[in-house]
Amino acid sequence: MKNNFKKIGIIGHPRNINSFETHKLLYQWLTKRKYDVYIECSIFKKINLLNAKIKKIEEIGKICDLVIVIGGDGNMLCASRILSSYDVKIIGINKGKFGFLTDITPDTLFFQLENILTGEYKLEKRILLEIRVTGGKRKSKIFKAVNEVVLYSKKMDNMINFKVYIDDHFAFSQYSDGLIISTPTGSTGYALSAGGPIITPSVESIVLVPILPHSLSARPLVVSGNSFICFVLTGINYFIHLTCDGKNVLKVRPGEKVFVRKSIDTFNLIHPKEYNYFHVLKSKLNWSKKFFN
Repeated sequence: MKNNFKKIGIIGHPRNINSFETHKLLYQWLTKRKYDVYIECSIFKKINLLNAKIKKIEEIGKICDLVIVIGGDGNMLCASRILSSYDVKIIGINKGKFGFLTDITPDTLFFQLENILTGEYKLEKRILLEIRVTGGKRKSKIFKAVNEVVLYSKKMDNMINFKVYIDDHFAFSQYSDGLIISTPTGSTGYALSAGGPIITPSVESIVLVPILPHSLSARPLVVSGNSFICFVLTGINYFIHLTCDGKNVLKVRPGEKVFVRKSIDTFNLIHPKEYNYFHVLKSKLNWSKKFFN
């Protein structure tokens, strides 16, 4: 694999103020090696670098070959949603808690980056969801989600009644606290906590997971990644909330429809060459490493 990285962006806004030292060290390390480096404007003041090139994240996506995200999975989710619109590769340095999407650990940062920048890496294209809400006087607007879209009522005593159509066919109706519609990437997130299956990223699929359903017969459902999903509220007169990757996007009212499908965009996630998805699962989920005869 040839090295095509010439312009590199550094982004990510970790919660820990001490983590910004990593941004500064990385910038100095890359510029010393004659790479053309761009810093996200929102973090520039945090690292105090003279003569650094400052750009918005969208501009970085347009001009860079590689974007390095420093932070946790939340930073990576936000970056991936935006950067999926551009032909740019993304890799993460984990300064958060879990690190399902941020592969590089700070203690091996420069060793692993040295290999990646010389072409020693794995490339993985991951899907996103595209969400559109229509009906009433609402103007149609499209949102993206890397992990999941969640529809739920914020009030503990307000369960919701809804119908789900898949590829224009009625699939099921449900009475529950809500519904999670997840990508394979999001299957290790909120969907997993709600009892959903883990889907390997190479399987292009969409997972529907009920949140605390009233019926024991309600189970997670895995459908083709090419499926077109429609969610319709029934039998209630109050609004519910729609979130994308944990961010509250809008309120859905009775009579409105939520359409979910695979986005035409993908994000280009790269990993160190030794990356193994099942090793990540064992490490992050504390799976047993013992072998039995």
